[in-house]
Amino acid sequence: MALTLTFCGGGDTVTGSNFLIEGARGKMLVDCGIEQGRDFVEKEMYAPFPYDVPSLDALVITHAHLDHIGRAPKLMREGFKGKVYVTPPTRDLMDIMLRDSARILAENARSHGIPAMYDDRDIDALMSRIETVEYHKEWIAAPGLSCIMRNTGHILGSGSVRITDEDGTGLALTGDIGATPNVYLRDAEAIDDADVMVMESVYGDRKNTEKGDRVPELRDALKRALARGGTILIPAFSLERTQLMLYEFSNLMDAGEIPRIPVYLDSPLAIKATEVYEKYAENYFRPEAVEELHHEKSLFKFPFLKETTSREASMAIWQDHGPKIIMAGAGMSHGGRIGRHEQKYLPDPTTTLMIVGYQAPGSPGRLLQDGVKHVRIDKKDVHVRATIESFSGWSAHADRDGLLDFAHMAQPRAKTIFTALGEPSSARFLAQRIHEYLGVTAIVPEKNQKWEITKVGAKRLS
Repeated sequence: MALTLTFCGGGDTVTGSNFLIEGARGKMLVDCGIEQGRDFVEKEMYAPFPYDVPSLDALVITHAHLDHIGRAPKLMREGFKGKVYVTPPTRDLMDIMLRDSARILAENARSHGIPAMYDDRDIDALMSRIETVEYHKEWIAAPGLSCIMRNTGHILGSGSVRITDEDGTGLALTGDIGATPNVYLRDAEAIDDADVMVMESVYGDRKNTEKGDRVPELRDALKRALARGGTILIPAFSLERTQLMLYEFSNLMDAGEIPRIPVYLDSPLAIKATEVYEKYAENYFRPEAVEELHHEKSLFKFPFLKETTSREASMAIWQDHGPKIIMAGAGMSHGGRIGRHEQKYLPDPTTTLMIVGYQAPGSPGRLLQDGVKHVRIDKKDVHVRATIESFSGWSAHADRDGLLDFAHMAQPRAKTIFTALGEPSSARFLAQRIHEYLGVTAIVPEKNQKWEITKVGAKRLS
């Protein structure tokens, strides 16, 4: 029996990563994410998984973003008895991310009068199944299926997964691929030993701002915002984006390029995530970043940073009437503390909202990015008079050129490349470029499609 791959999630959409891989004797999942930008209680999200959960031998998680882990505790309710394989940083980040997710899910479920998708007991059960793995060390994940993970430079602990069956057929799934170079994370590593590769395509049709241009772009936008005299809001992605922005704010203030104004990190989740970043810095950061860490003691904390963990401290931010930066979750403005700040500050024309990450279609963040003048945030209609600034160079995802380079590094072995985990237009654009530039079969998969994976490529089964 050849390997088979089913796109249970990740086809036709950026989020909801969930891939089923079956061999002659073993069966495993890669990722089990939630689809973001959608109603948390949407029927499809609560429906049983489209596979027999008790028969699964393993789950491999590429990284700790919710669109890759957000439904994993639900597996426990459906009888999962296998092992969960993650890198050590991903284990720590998963724990805080999932517990925060459980809280939000519970609030949404109560408001709709239905049971929550999962709770802390399910998370405890999931975490008890974890076995940590290091990059480049091969292990047996399921009968007849061996795996190896490599760094993808997306967030701390992120990795691609290459799966090999007993016949030597190699299937790789990239998870998310980081933009290169990162100022402190190590670069994504090539996958050159897979016959078929599933790669992300979030920015498959877009060119990001050059790394050398993005800091001046941020500096100039901050100066414009400060000239308006109002509050600067930044919806915070707790993993990677927050840490990167803190790093650059510190540098800009130290260099005297922007005034030393208060920066409120109003996200208990982001605060905890930053602690995990610092915990693993010695082993997972670039050598030059480690050297800087030894000199500065912290890459992410500075005198004008104010961390607010309690609700009372969050509410007290409004008593600061001077210029300030507020970074708060969630990154797509679809929940969390940022919603409360947006309700207060978006109607004020002196406010600046800075959007520094991908915004899923339909999310409040995407609507704001598209220029709407009225938006519904946490069940309240908000009139938008603030200035909206969008930045493309701060994404933790590789852009179209970086993705094409990554696909090129998979040659000459890779015979088929699937462009998944992207909006359909982005996935199609990247697939076309791969085919034209590299002469490789490139396919845009659809949800629930099943494919046979062999040494000569992929063949659709259903």
